[in-house]
This record gives sequence, C-alpha cells and structure tokens, in this order.
Amino acid sequence: MPHPRSSGKDPESRRLAEDAARRRNWKRWGPYLAERQWATVREDYSAGGDVWSYFPHDHARSRAYRWGEDGILGITDRECRLCFALGLWNGRDPILKERLFGLTGPEGNHGEDVKECYWYLASTPTHSYMQALYKYPQREFPYAALVEENRRRGREQPELELEDTGIFDEGRYFDVQVEYAKAGPDDILVRIEVANRGPETAQLDVLPTLWFRNTWAWGTREDAIDSRPRLSRAGALAVDARHPTLGHFALELRPPEGSLAAPELYFTENDTNAERLWGLPGGSRFAKDAFHERVVRRRADAVNPEGHGTKAAFHASFQLEPGTARTLELRLRQVGTGSPPNRPAFGADFARTFEARRREHDRFYSERLPASLSSEERNVLHQLFGGLCWSRQFYHYVVQTWLDGDPAQPPPPPSRRAGRNADWRHVYNRDVISMPDKWEYPWYAAWDLAFHMIPFAEIDPEFAKAQLLLFLREWYMHPNGQIPAYEFAFSDVNPPVHAWAVWRVYKISAPRGERDRRFLVRAFHKLLINFTWWVNRKDPEGNHLFSGGFLGLDNIGVFDRSAPLPRGHHLEQADGTAWMAFYCATMLSIALELAAEDSAYEDVASKFFEHFVAICDAMNTLGGSGLWDQEDGFYYDKLLVDGAKVPMRVRSMVGIIPLFAVEILEQDLIDRCQGFKKRMQWFLENRRDLATEISYMERSAGNGDGHRLLAIPSRERLVRVLHYVLDEDEFLSPYGVRSLSRVHAARPFELRLDGSVHRVAYEPGESRTGAFGGNSNWRGPVWFPLNYLLVEALERYHHFYGEGLRVECPTGSGTMMNLREVAGEIGKRLARLFLPDLEGARPCQAGSATCAHDPHWKDLVLFHEYFHGDTGKGLGASHQTGWTALAARFIQEWARSRERLPESAAGPR
Repeated sequence: MPHPRSSGKDPESRRLAEDAARRRNWKRWGPYLAERQWATVREDYSAGGDVWSYFPHDHARSRAYRWGEDGILGITDRECRLCFALGLWNGRDPILKERLFGLTGPEGNHGEDVKECYWYLASTPTHSYMQALYKYPQREFPYAALVEENRRRGREQPELELEDTGIFDEGRYFDVQVEYAKAGPDDILVRIEVANRGPETAQLDVLPTLWFRNTWAWGTREDAIDSRPRLSRAGALAVDARHPTLGHFALELRPPEGSLAAPELYFTENDTNAERLWGLPGGSRFAKDAFHERVVRRRADAVNPEGHGTKAAFHASFQLEPGTARTLELRLRQVGTGSPPNRPAFGADFARTFEARRREHDRFYSERLPASLSSEERNVLHQLFGGLCWSRQFYHYVVQTWLDGDPAQPPPPPSRRAGRNADWRHVYNRDVISMPDKWEYPWYAAWDLAFHMIPFAEIDPEFAKAQLLLFLREWYMHPNGQIPAYEFAFSDVNPPVHAWAVWRVYKISAPRGERDRRFLVRAFHKLLINFTWWVNRKDPEGNHLFSGGFLGLDNIGVFDRSAPLPRGHHLEQADGTAWMAFYCATMLSIALELAAEDSAYEDVASKFFEHFVAICDAMNTLGGSGLWDQEDGFYYDKLLVDGAKVPMRVRSMVGIIPLFAVEILEQDLIDRCQGFKKRMQWFLENRRDLATEISYMERSAGNGDGHRLLAIPSRERLVRVLHYVLDEDEFLSPYGVRSLSRVHAARPFELRLDGSVHRVAYEPGESRTGAFGGNSNWRGPVWFPLNYLLVEALERYHHFYGEGLRVECPTGSGTMMNLREVAGEIGKRLARLFLPDLEGARPCQAGSATCAHDPHWKDLVLFHEYFHGDTGKGLGASHQTGWTALAARFIQEWARSRERLPESAAGPR
C-alpha cells in the first residue's frame, strides 16, 4: 500500500506491494539475526533463572544456541535457518570477533550495556538495500578493562564506554562498512569495505561466515528437519548450502584485490565444544569455535580438511596502509533458474545492482519526506528509518518446549516448572518481530512495539498492521486476555497502548481515504478481550481506580510498583487509572468508526463511553477529589494506609498521563449513530454534575457545534497541569518534557512509612537505583513515547479549543501560545536532540568533539532509549531506534513549518 505522499510507482513500493500480495517473497531475507543471543531467557536452563551467568559471552563462541543465532551486522532468512555475518581479527585480540561484546546486568554500574561502536546507516523496508558500519579497534580490545572498571564504579559515576578507554585515539581503528543489495528475493549481493583510519599500516583478517542454525542437536522434529543441513566446498571460493526446507543456495566470493594471499575456505560444525566448556570429551571433532582456533591460535587441525560442515568461512588477510581501503564482494543466491551455474556471480550487473538499489532507497524516502528537509535532517531520517528496519529480528521461544526440555538434552531443573513464564505454556513465538534493541533487548517488549509501529506505518504499513495483530493472536495473548510483556516476565503489566497503536496505524496507513476496516475489526475484537482482562485484574476495589503495577515506568514512583507494598498497603495510581481512561477513549473512537457502517457496534461504543465517564468521575471526584490535588493543581497517586488516603506528592509524568485521555467526537458521526446518540443524550441530561470537574462532552464554541470533547481534566485543570509541564524549572527541558519535575532536585520527596524512609529525587541522567536492571530511569530523563502522546493530546485539545485557549510557553516567559503551537514547541525541542548546532555538536552526543568534527564520526547518529533531562545526552540502550524513531515526525514537522515561514524567519538549516 503506497504512502499518501508517494506515487506508489517507485521500485521499492512495487516490491512492498508484491511482498504483501505474496507474489514475490522480498522479505524472506533481512537483518533478522540477533546481535546477542547469549544471556537471554530463551537460552537459560539454570535452576534459579540467572540468565547472565548461565550463558555468558565467553561461552558464546563455543556453545550452540537452542533458539536463535547472533552475529555482527548479519542477515538471515525469516526462519533463521541459514545465517551470514562477519568475523574479524586485528592480530591482537584474544578472541575472534564474531559477535558484539557488552556488560551483563551485574557487571555494569548502570546495568547491561553494549560496549561497541556500530551504526545502522540505511535500509529499505524490503531490505533490498542495507548499509551499516562497525568500528573495530586496531589495538587489543579492552574486554577485561571494560568489565573491571564498570564493575568498580558506583551508580553515582558515569559508565566507562569503549570510546573512553582511548582505544580509538589517533584513528587507530578500522571502519568496516557492510552493504547488501538484492538482485531478487533470493539473490543477495554483499559488499564489505574495510578502511584503515589510523596513522600506521595495520593488518586485518576478515572472515565472511555462513552457517546453519543448530536445529539438529535437541532430539526434536522441529522445523520439519529430518536430517542435518549441509555446507560443502563448491570451488576454491564457493560454498554450496543445502537445507531440507530452505532449499539449495550458493555463496561465492570474488577474488579480492590487495589481499596478502589467496583467501582460504574453512569448514566446521555448528556444534558445542563441550570439552572446552565443561571438560567433557567425545563431542564433535569440529566445533563451533573452530575458526577462532584456526585464526587466533593457528590450529590447522581445528577445521575440517574434507571441506564440509554446517559452518563455513572465507578467510582473507589485508595489510592496509593509512587511509586506504579494501573491498570484499560476495553473492548469496538460490541455485536454480537464473542462478549459478547459469550466469556468473560477479558480472557487470553486480555494480549496477548496487547503484540501482541505492538510488531506489533514496527515491523511496524522498517521496515520503518533506522537500524542505536540510541535508542534515535527511541524513538523520535515513539513519532513523534504517535503524528501525535493521531492528527486525527472528524471535523463537516455544515456552512449553523450553519448560519441559528437549529429548536429547538433560532435563531442566524442577524449579523451572514454577518459575519464569511457567503459566504461559501456550506461547509459541517463531516470527520476525520489531525489537527495542537487538543487543540490549534482543526480545520484544509489547508497549515498545506499539510505538515502533507508528513510524513503521509511514514506510511499511502492512508490516505495522501484521505486528499489531500478531500480539493479539492466540499463540501470543494469554487465554485470560493479557498481552505478553517481554520474555523476562510475560506477566508484567505494560501500559495499554496497543489499541492506540492500532487506531493510529489504521489512520496513518490509509492513502487517499482508503481505510483497512478488516484490520480494524480483527484487532478490535481481540482488544475487547484484553480490555476485559484489565478491568477484572487491575481494579481490585471495583471503584474504577486502577493499580496496574510498574506500567513500564520502572522506578518513577516511591515504591517498586511491581512488588507488593509494605504491610499490605494499596496504591491507587494516577497513571494506571489514566491509562484505562485512555484505553476506553480509544476503543470508543474505534467502535464509532465501525458503527458508521455496522450499527451493531453502537452498543459497544456506548459501553466504552459510560466506562470512560465512570473512570473520569472516580479520578476527579471519588472520596472528594479522587486523584486530583486541588491545592497543587496536579494529579498524584494515593496510598491507602489503614483506611486513610495519603497523596504521593511526587510531580512526575504520572500526573501528566491523565492529559493523554482525550478524544474529539465529530457531531456528524454521532448523528449517524442514533442508538449511541440516544444513550449519550441520557447521560448528558441525567449526570450534569459531572461537567463541573470533567471535560464531559462539551461542545466547541464558534464552529457550529461540530465537535464534542471527551477528556479527564476540565479546562481549568488542564491549564493548571500545563503550568507545570511548560515550566523550565519543572518539566520542560531544552529537549522535551522530563519524566520527573526538576523541582525535586532541591526538594526531594520523602515518605516515612513503617519505620522506613522512601525518597524520590530528580535524576536527569543515569539511574542511581538498581531497580529493573539499573539502566531504567524515569526520575528525570526525557523519554520519547510519553512525549509523543503528550504532543498528540495537545493537538487534540487544540482541535477543540482552538484560539480560545492560549497558555504561557515557557511558563514565565510572557509568550502566549495556542496548544497546537505548544505541541510544536515541544516537538522542536525533541528534534534538536539529533541535529548539529552551529558548532557541529549534536546534544544526543553530549558535546563529543570527535562526533562533532571528525569526518569519520560527525555524520553518525544513535537513537538512545532516553535522554538526559538537562543536556540531552543519549542514555540507556544505544540502538533503541524503535520508539525513539518517533522523532521522525518532529523532524519532518519542523521542516514543514519552515515552508510556511518567510525565509528570514526560518532560522538556520
């Protein structure tokens, strides 16, 4: 389906259409290879669930994975049967570099963290063209120093990053750039360029590696594989690959120029080296780590001299002078019509295909992005959408098999049956899924994914819709209606944003008014089940005040909200309750959309309307004032202590989330739904008392009564909350809206309860608490998902109030703005995170001189998990392009706003 601003006639759009119609399988191959499979829940068979220590990085080179594979900037098919990635060796490292290194949760002073430098530079949605970059040091990689120093540092200190060790000083590293271009759905061209950025000649060994995922060692008939697949020599520089279900492929290497000698071709098996790991003899003679043994330890007997196995690699060595580069070219293609041996792998079409796919990549995005973008903005957006596409990953986790164990392996410990995810036996995950971060979070997170689908809907709407439906299918959703949160704890509770994502994707992906009602109906019916789970499980008192747990906001509160509170106390959550109102309002809008063509949905719309009103009533008035604090003019959680309600006066995002639950109902739609209109009218006439505290079906002024407003706060309360939101000494950062008010830097909140003191202070940077792994921090940083929802909410309020509502922005500045202008101001601040200032520095890069001025670094951008509340420095997971890709909207809107300004007022570009 073409984008509204696209002709739909460009080659990439045609490929998307062919793939969606299942005429050609253009997405069969992609960057679906994880960056970290070790230390994941899936690979953990320990008694206590200690994923980090059960399968550490040191085991990864020698131990076959059960549920997936990993590699450096690699590709695989959509079922991860045949994998391709890079191996590298600088002549000094103690191990062959076959996967990215990072710290485990216990090792890092702020939790787990990848300690490598790599960037996703480009990708089309079908992966017809992809580009990525890895910076590999020329000196010995500081594995031990990174572990020891970060373990030594406390939470008050910054993390030691790879760049901080001086390993890249004087440019002593190799730039390793990988490009992929598809000549057809099963014909992938590969170009690897290695460049010496240092001042001296340096040697680099490059091992392009092809291997089969191990599906044969477990004693099952999984994937319908009855025999081991096979790689074999098909010439000096060619590998023949045969797989029972994938078919017959060949990988060929063009003889590289400038190599020290003719490349060698090695073979081994993708089997565990049990002797190295556990001292158990009798395993496979040729094990998974054979290429490490062959290259680093120079053991010629480590690889199979007969030229076959399940893992193969070409070994090329280069002596690179300063400033020079060398290129390796490979081609992986299906054997058959139009494939080898019918035509040469490296004819004139090889270079032409790469050039064509690059142009098609640029054309695809140019038709979707504003023409007014500056070159810097376009560069950022190419990397943003590229990272979004690169973060798709094959994810395999069959919980029942994982709990019960495999026939050919030792049985799992008895504790497993009552441990992690034991009540999710129905889960059967074997799909390509959008990941938050393929190293730090190489598993899906339900609420992250909902946000990912908003930018995905701009470039690949069919994928966005399919992902949202996937999580509602019976092999994901629990029979009780809960959506699985993430693999560490499927039963944890994320904010209910799935319906919102469905509704937004439905509208974003509708070119020229053609909306996919079948998608909306399919999602809505399953969402009804999920909504019922929320109502039954998270409203314990039945009073419409919800306590959903941590709700994705980790350490934002006084307590660990995922654990029982001290002495049986109970928390009424402003955010939990507001999320449910948000859910109700979204479901109401969807129901009315469907009711316009099918009156049966009017009854459901009425149900959500009445439920929304009940939640708003409770939130604003129950017990006198609900969760609203009239004195402060803000929403707070309330703690029930021995029958008394104590407000938790922490000014945090928890009190801003009630603003999100706002919908504008068009009067002409209401008029078409007569059954709904009659029931709504009854409420308007019989519950007039609600209108004093809630924006309860107010009519807009001066527009012919065309709109009705449904929102939690009244106009007066909305303005009072915005006073804090837009205050730069409270929530408004130079780079968006903080998750905790800056006022708590000087005045931390303290609660004395049961002999303990619980404290919340403003922490704009890395977390100072070990909760949730130590790298989750909602006590000050800027997070994109909630900023995005706030901007959307402000735009909806403006749609209703128009110029009749103007507020001071920033607070105290004397500048008055309407709410659309306020939304635009927040959006500009978010966009500035990634764009260079007049000195060339990007706030997200924390003023790094190298990133600002070095020609080999200055155009590279990372999209972090969250950002420092004062400086804008990127924090947390470094490649969380998924929800941080929401920045695409703000960068584009900033560019479009310049189109409407006189040139003198547009500012620097």
